[in-house]
Amino acid sequence: MRHVPEGFERAYRVQQARFPGVDPAVEPGWQPVHTVYVPADRFSARTVAEWGDQASSLVKAHLAGPGELAEVFGVPAPLAADVHDRVGRKLAAEPVEDLRVDFEDGYGVRPGAEEDGHVEQAADAVAAMHAAGTLPRRWGPRVKSFADGDPARSVRTLDGFLAGVVARVGELPEGFTVTFPKVLMEAYLGQFAGVLAELEARFGVRLRFEMQVEAPQTLPFLRGDLNESLGGRLAAAHFGVFDYTAAIGLPPHEQRLDHPACDHARHVVQTAFAGTGVELSDGSLAASPASDRTADVHGLWRRHAELVRHSLRHGFHQGWDMHPSHLVSRFATVYACHLARYDSYRERVRAWEERRPAEGGVMDEPATIRTLAAALRRADAALALPE
Repeated sequence: MRHVPEGFERAYRVQQARFPGVDPAVEPGWQPVHTVYVPADRFSARTVAEWGDQASSLVKAHLAGPGELAEVFGVPAPLAADVHDRVGRKLAAEPVEDLRVDFEDGYGVRPGAEEDGHVEQAADAVAAMHAAGTLPRRWGPRVKSFADGDPARSVRTLDGFLAGVVARVGELPEGFTVTFPKVLMEAYLGQFAGVLAELEARFGVRLRFEMQVEAPQTLPFLRGDLNESLGGRLAAAHFGVFDYTAAIGLPPHEQRLDHPACDHARHVVQTAFAGTGVELSDGSLAASPASDRTADVHGLWRRHAELVRHSLRHGFHQGWDMHPSHLVSRFATVYACHLARYDSYRERVRAWEERRPAEGGVMDEPATIRTLAAALRRADAALALPE
């Protein structure tokens, strides 16, 4: 009798390549907790510092101490001082983890020569930030969608951006990724991957991209082997809340990140990419404080914190931040969520390792232990400050 079924070895190799996330030997890489979008015409070498300064000023003016932080963000009192301190240090040391120079919705449609000029300005700014050591750990452009009917504009911007940065820096700095929006047709993914393959050959670098899930038409072609079909170039899938909710006909007042329709879309994305190593990111809150009054700033922070917690509950550990005020509520909420559970998660892992029930008699399954260990690694990465 044949003990190893025919074809098993090939199927197992495909499994390991397609679903590396289910292999306990594969450590997940660092993932930013947010992506900051800045329109290309407003992007400069000072952008990250300016966002950090503005966010720090808001903390100084409207979040006097741990007690106020606990009240605004619903942070347990024993954690409030730690979270308050961490937010202040984070805004000073690394206010932006992932930066996207936006040539799409936040930028609009402009004459070709004008966009070309902003591409050059963006390359100048990236080179200056790299030289100063202020370039975020992740960075890159969001180009225009092929669904707009002008792929040449999208490719020209990406080509010019890459060429400009490489010419000024001498290489492509680490952390580069490009965001590809409004993927209405699966064919566009293959075509964009082909563009990246040509640029790889030209610049001698490996290029990966993020796709945006912004329409119901996109959901049916999301599947576990999609990244494999794109040569492993798909790094992430980002959910676009406003395009998506508009596309399915929700009224304006219901176009929000925590709408049940968005939960459905997120779960489809999760199901398609589970175990593949493709990162997931949630969308944004399209709002800033209505005024500089403390009540309005607190109102914005409370709403944004609700949405960040909603994303975390659904397994989306990254989201978009569109205004400096969002940095405060993003980091405060993420830190509080990790710190609130860190000790209990660690105790459950130790109990498993020591072959005993955890506190309260909990007897975790192996799959839960893997999830707990992954959550601890994610918390360690999120809570750490750069050197």
